[in-house]
Amino acid sequence: SEKMQRRQSSKTPKQPLQIHHKNQTDLSAWRKGGRIDPEKSVQNHQSPTNQKSDSKQASLEQALSYFEKVQDHVSLKKNNVLQKHLTTVESIALQRGLPPEGFGVLLNVALSGKLADTVNTRLLKSLVPASVIPETSVVSSVSWLCVSKCSGNIQLLFLRWLITVFDFIDHKEQLHALYGFFFSFLQDEKMCPYVCHLLYLLTRKESVKPFRIRRLLDLQAKMGMQSHLQALLSLYKLFCPELVTITLPGKMKTYFKNSEGPWKAAINTVRRRNQENSPVFQPLFLGAAQPQSRKRKWNTQLIIPASSTNKNNLEEDREKNRVDLYSTNESFPVEQLQTFSQLLQNIHHLEFPSQMGSVLTNPLLLHYMNCTKDESIYLRLYYWMGQTLQEECTWCVADNNQYEEEFKDFLETVYKTECFLQEGFSSCEEFLYKSLPLWDGFCCRSQILRLVSWIPLSSFSEMKSHLYDPLAQLFFTSSLYFKCSVLESLKELLQNWLNWHVIHLDSESDSQVHSLNTTLSGLVNVVAELIHFVGWISTVALRLENNPTFLLYFILDFYETVCDMYLRYNLPLLIMPPAGVFYPALLSMDSVSLNQLCYIMYRYRTNLVAAKENELSKTKTLQFKFSSQTYQEYNQYIIAMVGCLWTSSAFQKDIHPQGLRMDDELLKKTTVQEFKTSFNIVYHPAMMGYAVLFLQQAWPDDTTFNFSLIKGKKWNWYLEYLYAQGLKGLKVFIESSINRVSQAS
Repeated sequence: SEKMQRRQSSKTPKQPLQIHHKNQTDLSAWRKGGRIDPEKSVQNHQSPTNQKSDSKQASLEQALSYFEKVQDHVSLKKNNVLQKHLTTVESIALQRGLPPEGFGVLLNVALSGKLADTVNTRLLKSLVPASVIPETSVVSSVSWLCVSKCSGNIQLLFLRWLITVFDFIDHKEQLHALYGFFFSFLQDEKMCPYVCHLLYLLTRKESVKPFRIRRLLDLQAKMGMQSHLQALLSLYKLFCPELVTITLPGKMKTYFKNSEGPWKAAINTVRRRNQENSPVFQPLFLGAAQPQSRKRKWNTQLIIPASSTNKNNLEEDREKNRVDLYSTNESFPVEQLQTFSQLLQNIHHLEFPSQMGSVLTNPLLLHYMNCTKDESIYLRLYYWMGQTLQEECTWCVADNNQYEEEFKDFLETVYKTECFLQEGFSSCEEFLYKSLPLWDGFCCRSQILRLVSWIPLSSFSEMKSHLYDPLAQLFFTSSLYFKCSVLESLKELLQNWLNWHVIHLDSESDSQVHSLNTTLSGLVNVVAELIHFVGWISTVALRLENNPTFLLYFILDFYETVCDMYLRYNLPLLIMPPAGVFYPALLSMDSVSLNQLCYIMYRYRTNLVAAKENELSKTKTLQFKFSSQTYQEYNQYIIAMVGCLWTSSAFQKDIHPQGLRMDDELLKKTTVQEFKTSFNIVYHPAMMGYAVLFLQQAWPDDTTFNFSLIKGKKWNWYLEYLYAQGLKGLKVFIESSINRVSQAS
């Protein structure tokens, strides 16, 4: 065939890779391990390294020639030649990987049934690519499945190999044409999970047919709710929701068994060894861009791959000279997408690359994801990302520690993508839930906590066991800085949930009030549990760390979002901070914390007043009433604050169960003079510095620092002085609450 000729020829111009084609198909190029300068190759031909490479090349060529010509059933035990060539293939494959032209020979002999299953198994396990795998090799090997020459175990192993190396196959068009053939293997119960996995990778919209849906439903009725069948049905439903009418779980789970076998680890080892052994070696990436010096598989997939096409060279040359931007019959190749105007012109016939990882670093494709309603794109991205995160995690997989920096870069890329799309990925959520119990809180700390801030909304029971519990264990046993980082991450998580609510609230129509009501109640419960969790860990952390100002800042920063949820985010929920947070802030030695608390209490009052007015007006159809406990707790706190800062009566009037109320006899035993005024705006430890400066300006000649002078008109001057120092929180609190409490009393 024409493609077979192209594979054997080193001069064919058609080339998806930005490298010399000779490097891809010539054993001499593979022997060098990468690009070669022809002049230097002549000069260096006699070096010891090249002599060793010559020997390996000759051995591999002999082995391939042997396997290509083998005819009869040969016993491994009684044939030294077979043992020798099999060992050669295995050792070279694990050391450097196999060149592209070796796959057709080895696949044909392994699937033809000429050799024993033990030999065929070893051959299939040796199929580790050094660069790419020709599609023609895969297609010709698939034809052996039609004649049932090989055993079921070998067929199963072949499918597992095909799934693992799917992204290394240079083109996919002929494989897509075999979709129906692969689909017919679903009837085999052992092969069904792996066939579903392969079909999942191959499925396009045109692949979804009513008879295939009926077949999958019949299999599900026969075999039960199997995860692999559910995966394929979910993908079909995303492409053609009108054809798949059954209800399927909406959340992506781990649908498929691990099919990697020995190949994934061997591929990584080969890439690493090739880079270490040759300073000029660069892996042959499956993309149209220049290859980067990355070792891990996910990095290769951040490059947009060349489009697969079944056109011949003449058609392709003509297409290069004229790209029909408005053709509805052709898919626009994504590697040609360079400008936003091109995106707008071709938005209806873009086809995403097979390697979904390349989408993460392409802003134009991310814009397209934001605009399109095609949820299959998200499903494909989630599947790829979930697999990659699980495989590359440096604390979940042995021997991955040396790749921590690269894993950090990948997590950073995922986080930036979530920020761009303004939504979290369910595959990231799945990864965090699985990996957090094993996490030491140090490796990739910044990246992990950033990903936590984009966890999508889910049930509290799931979040408690998978997020809150492991996070709390790390929180209590880690440094002050880690505690502050966790609080910052949880604040951003809350804000992202609230922003999601606002966006979806605006998009709801009046006819969807009932569904919104259900969604809203669920959101209220999940948000309330997050706030209670933060309140609990904050209370414990303040005790453990002895109330540091740095920690208190992050805690109060979280409650600045909480106190404004009703008015700013239209969420009918307000939760007061626990006493273990409120009183340390009220009695803080730092004016910043006290000022923050004053502003927070001012915003609580504003939100509660608005809620009470809406409750009394009864004009809204959706009515979530705040509990009386919220109002009661606010009033208790406000009495304590005013008693401290203004009326100097906190020890007498604070009615909170964990408040400051104490008998005068006990207070006298402290031997503190004027204990009643100890926490007003003059004597408060956080405010005393301002009082001293005010006295110096008001009475420059008085060196006694007589605080009792600040009263009457001087008290009002002192307030203006405090406001001028930037204490805006104190200002709005006093102006909104002091008069109200005075009138009430």
